[in-house]
Amino acid sequence: MHPSPYLAARATGRTRLRLAVGLAVGAALIAGGLALGYLMLGTSFLASFTPSGRPDPAQMAVGALAWAVALIAPAAVLVVGAARLATVIDAFLSSRPRPTPAARLADELGAGHVVAARVRLPDGRVIPELVIGPFGAAVIEELPPPRVTRRHGVSWEVRGQRGQWLPMENPLERASRDAERVRRWAAHEDQDFVLKVFPAVVSSDPTVERTATCAVISADQIPAWLRSLPAQRSLTAGRRTRLVELLNELG
Repeated sequence: MHPSPYLAARATGRTRLRLAVGLAVGAALIAGGLALGYLMLGTSFLASFTPSGRPDPAQMAVGALAWAVALIAPAAVLVVGAARLATVIDAFLSSRPRPTPAARLADELGAGHVVAARVRLPDGRVIPELVIGPFGAAVIEELPPPRVTRRHGVSWEVRGQRGQWLPMENPLERASRDAERVRRWAAHEDQDFVLKVFPAVVSSDPTVERTATCAVISADQIPAWLRSLPAQRSLTAGRRTRLVELLNELG
């Protein structure tokens, strides 16, 4: 088996259905607006509302209403359809996950590495990035930019959308716990095998220091850090293939 070097997060069937329905509705509204405009202005439809001779007040009111509908209705339907398409496309683009740190460098990792982004474990925890390689597995988590985070001892805070500071989980401790979760998950799938899992956080802040259980690296140091990890001899080709298959099943 030659696994893909990058297992991207896949859109769910429900997401694809919502996107298809939204695009279809928007396209139908635009087509309907164009058809309505042609009916109103490109045919003799309005002629039936234009009386010959001197019209009475009722005929004038009906004619004015018909012309108002002819001028406003097609444009309104077109605007609604265009807005619908724009909303659907914007929602789709904003929901697309940005590439994770190792995924951006997947071509530099070399053969024998598989990068899986946003892995949802059976316990519900989402691992931001998991790399499978000769060393076993590596959990890589990216810190928010220094401008939106601050620390008070071992306590961390992140700036919210309204500028307020909110408590956040210590990212180094979180990465270490995520590595343990991955280790337990792998052990549950193969009880005769203990997967080595190495956690690391990616940060551009030089004041963030590694701990005894978690490395701190910059994004461009990811390939070198992975190559520095000791090989796990018990991770045979068969176990590695099975591990990749399990990641695919998790989606």
